[in-house]
Amino acid sequence: MPSKSSNLPKDTAGKKHDASPQLPSLCVAIGASAGGLEAIESFFSGMPSDSGLAFIVIQHLSPDYKSLMKEILSKKTSMNVNRAEDGMKVLPNNIYLIPPKKNMTIFHGKLLLSDQDPLKGVLKLPIDIFLRSLADDQGEKAVAVILSGSGSDGMRGVRAIKESGGMTMVQNEKSAKFDSMPRAAISTGLVDFILSPEEMSERLISYARHPYVLKTKTTEKVVSNEDALTRIFSLLRERFKVDFTYYKPTTMNRRIERRMSVNRIDEIRDYVAYMQNYPAEVSTLFKELLIGVTRFFRDRDAFDALRHEYLPEVLNRSINREMRFWVTGCSTGEEAYTLAIIAREHMIETGNMRDLKIFATDIDREAVQYAATGLYPESIIADIPQDLLNKYFYKKEDNYQITRNIREMVVFAQHNLIKDPPFTNIEFISCRNLLIYLQPVLQKKVLEFFNFSLNPDGILFLGTSETTGDMEDYFQTLHHKFKVYRSKGRVKKGLNRTENQQPTDTRYRDMSLRYSRAQRDLRAGDTPFLERLLETLSEEFISLVVVVNEHMEVLHVIGDTDGYLKLPSGKLSMDISRMAVKELTIPLSTGIQKVLRQKEPVRFSNIRVHSKNGDRFIDLRIKPLKSKKGQEELLVLFMGEVEVKKPSGPEKAEQTYDVSQEAEQRINDLEQELMFTRENLQATVEELETSNEELQATNEELMSSNEELQSTNEELQSTNEELYSVNAEYQSKIMELSELHGDVDNLLSASQMGNLLLDENMEIRRFSPKITEIFKLLDTDVGRPLIHISHHILDLDPVEKIKEVQNSDTPSEHEVRTKDGKWYLMRIVPYVVGPEVFSGTLISFVDITRIRETEESLRVSEEKHRQLFETMAQGVIYQASDGRIISANPAAEKILGLSLDQMRGKTSMDPRWKMIKEDETEVPGNDHPAMIALKTGKNIGPVTRGVFHPDKNTHIWLSITAIPLFRPGDDLPYQAYATFENITEQKLAQEEVRLAHQRLLTVLDSIDALIYVADMETHEILFMNKHGQEIFGNVSGKKCWQVLQSGQDGPCSFCTNEKLLDAQGNSTGIYTWEFFSEKTNKHYQCFDRAIQWVDGRMVRLESAFDITPKKQSDNTQN
Repeated sequence: MPSKSSNLPKDTAGKKHDASPQLPSLCVAIGASAGGLEAIESFFSGMPSDSGLAFIVIQHLSPDYKSLMKEILSKKTSMNVNRAEDGMKVLPNNIYLIPPKKNMTIFHGKLLLSDQDPLKGVLKLPIDIFLRSLADDQGEKAVAVILSGSGSDGMRGVRAIKESGGMTMVQNEKSAKFDSMPRAAISTGLVDFILSPEEMSERLISYARHPYVLKTKTTEKVVSNEDALTRIFSLLRERFKVDFTYYKPTTMNRRIERRMSVNRIDEIRDYVAYMQNYPAEVSTLFKELLIGVTRFFRDRDAFDALRHEYLPEVLNRSINREMRFWVTGCSTGEEAYTLAIIAREHMIETGNMRDLKIFATDIDREAVQYAATGLYPESIIADIPQDLLNKYFYKKEDNYQITRNIREMVVFAQHNLIKDPPFTNIEFISCRNLLIYLQPVLQKKVLEFFNFSLNPDGILFLGTSETTGDMEDYFQTLHHKFKVYRSKGRVKKGLNRTENQQPTDTRYRDMSLRYSRAQRDLRAGDTPFLERLLETLSEEFISLVVVVNEHMEVLHVIGDTDGYLKLPSGKLSMDISRMAVKELTIPLSTGIQKVLRQKEPVRFSNIRVHSKNGDRFIDLRIKPLKSKKGQEELLVLFMGEVEVKKPSGPEKAEQTYDVSQEAEQRINDLEQELMFTRENLQATVEELETSNEELQATNEELMSSNEELQSTNEELQSTNEELYSVNAEYQSKIMELSELHGDVDNLLSASQMGNLLLDENMEIRRFSPKITEIFKLLDTDVGRPLIHISHHILDLDPVEKIKEVQNSDTPSEHEVRTKDGKWYLMRIVPYVVGPEVFSGTLISFVDITRIRETEESLRVSEEKHRQLFETMAQGVIYQASDGRIISANPAAEKILGLSLDQMRGKTSMDPRWKMIKEDETEVPGNDHPAMIALKTGKNIGPVTRGVFHPDKNTHIWLSITAIPLFRPGDDLPYQAYATFENITEQKLAQEEVRLAHQRLLTVLDSIDALIYVADMETHEILFMNKHGQEIFGNVSGKKCWQVLQSGQDGPCSFCTNEKLLDAQGNSTGIYTWEFFSEKTNKHYQCFDRAIQWVDGRMVRLESAFDITPKKQSDNTQN
């Protein structure tokens, strides 16, 4: 395939395919035989799992071997791989595999299975069988893929797929291990893609997503582009001299659209450009339009009816001349040979051997040449009854050759049924599945030709979808179902005026007028050919009119040719000099050449023609047909029988053709010499025939031996294919097992486990390096009994444990210790192959030394924790995530006066707790410390709460701390625990202290002196008695030096704090001193002492007595 031009659309393979989830967009049948496994793997390795396609794999499988294809393919694709079952529905994105010993077909999207012929030597063609059914069921949605294999299976199926409008792909011969099947498919000339398996996936997906395959465009849009279609028809006509104007539009459009899909072209104008750039595409489209799908005995019932009902009538007619049959549109010749076979069979049965000639014609030169060879692939045996196959065919390499006696009955020739003259004196015409591709105007013309060609009572055999239509008055229906008709013998005179008729589909009218070859070659200005011809004929009264070209080829005939013209034997020729009776040969040749030279009419009178009924005299007139420059030069010949008469009077005598006596004598001499030569030749021929008969007998014996050898070879070949397929699967499995073996070796080496595999006799089959730490094993110990091997296990006999597992078929586990102090988990498992087939024992050792050490540490830690939990003075309660109590230590039971059973399952919402705050307000259940910790995930406390004690019938005070617990990775706690201690006595003591403190402050308030308490670090006044507040006012939050001194910023320089505490922070006693307060203008004697305040901190207690009168008295005395 040449590379695409720049004006072609981009590939759409990347687009999302939205096929129905229930119906596949295409059904892809993959046929493979020997060497096909690797190709199938490569094909599916590149196929996406969501393509929307369904795949059916058809292989030649051994009947005695279970295929592993499902397991192999499952590793190459993520699509579902199914072994086909009868009635299974075909779904998209699935692969279906044909079972062994089965033929498979498809009907309404469901797979149907049937048994293959069990007889050996019978050729099996499962690929052809399925492809034919796929073509019938899926039509344009069918795709055939032919991969590596021997033989020709799939070749006929490819033809069927193409006939239905499907697509075909074949593996190229270079990449195929066995290229017979690909070559056979390619030889049909109907393959769309020849690729390697790796390239097929991308091209198949591209084809499946083409607009015409997805039906996103209508055919109407293609048909409406008349200019593009006109150019396509013009290219075909210029190349192959065939005008497709009158062919049915739907067929033409469907085939053109299919070629556009194959070439990944979206627009028809781009396809026209592609055809102009790549002439090979013109040839491909021509073949596409002329797909001739035929086979031997196609429609078996119809041919049976011919053989037993209608052909006997024809063959038994009393005719003293050669009997003629005509098979039109013969394609590759199968139908013509079928007709010859059943005709010969009848003649042998009746003993009436007729001189029968079957003319088989087709417009396709290559198809006719192929048919003439009589050589067909071995797949034809599926269509031909075995007795006829043995009788009329013989094996030639990988093909079947038709015997000479049948080939001599059939004459093949290229013939354009629309353009070329029809045959005459025909007793039987077969034209099957050709008329359906023509528009009604051409159908009528063809049927008129048939009516002209058939003798009265001649038989016409049409396809199952065809009828005589407008020509029904000329034919009698003999069998409606099989479309067998009899000619009524009514001759329709005159030429069919196809040149002036337009296709019934008006969309083709313009191209018909512009490009029809008939119009171009047979039209002169505004005067049609028929008008010119009739104008000429009107001047004459004639018996026979023949139109020839400059090459003396007959183009049209009007009238009865009997006595004038006849078809020659041998290769078909339309040269009139060969068709004319002997006496007319010379005047015809002479007259035509003279008219062509002189451009003037010529007339020969009184030409003597010998016949059985006496001599006749013929008038021959030859006239040139009027034409314009550039048109083909045509001549009209008028022939008629006349009575001989002498001219009377002075009339000008017409030119008379008369052979002189000398010439006649010379002719007689030559004829006599020719007769002697023929007699000598006949004697020689008879001698050669005698020799040939002897050689033929010898050849028959050799052929019989060859057939026996060939039959044996076929059986060997079939067996070889099956063995190759089996071997390929085995090779794939061996590679897989080799990889698996390597994986197991690496896994055993890399793992920290000791593994020992024993057979059913407890002999060593395999072991890992780690096991040598437990058993004293060497590589050479494989195959030795385990009882011969020493080990390091203490306190347990492994051999006895292994025997127990073998006897019970139940796995067992044991923790064992070795002499070096290590611990191992020994696991013994029965080794089973297949369903319930015991094959040995697998013993594995996992080093659990660290686990044991960790378990011991955990046990010790847990014991310590348990002891601490049970003996600690503080109470501890564990609560679940919903607040339920799950555990409590003895201290908690003692403090709360409740047993664990009484608390278990209770939550903080339980009314028995009656929890209160220090101000004796009630605490809601959700505000209990543990509940808050569970909700927030944060530590809570310590907080003081009162809880009701049932035995004391009063509240006790607890100091509670709640801690949430988390699992690794969790955001919310799964538990919380609360620790608490009974602080009721401390609470009472604090209350006593508080009351004593309160009494002290009351006493200090009553003293008529300045008394205050200040923090020794912050100098903040914590208390000042009433006397002091009367002097200094509200001192709340103020520093002592701010209250007692004026304008001072910072502690006093004479502050006594350092004199009140010793180095250990203990009180040194009372310190007495005096000072003058500028703020009150008085003298004071102070008594300072460090004391502990009610909240526990050290403060300075200062008592200041006014000694101003004493100071004044002392000053007066002084």
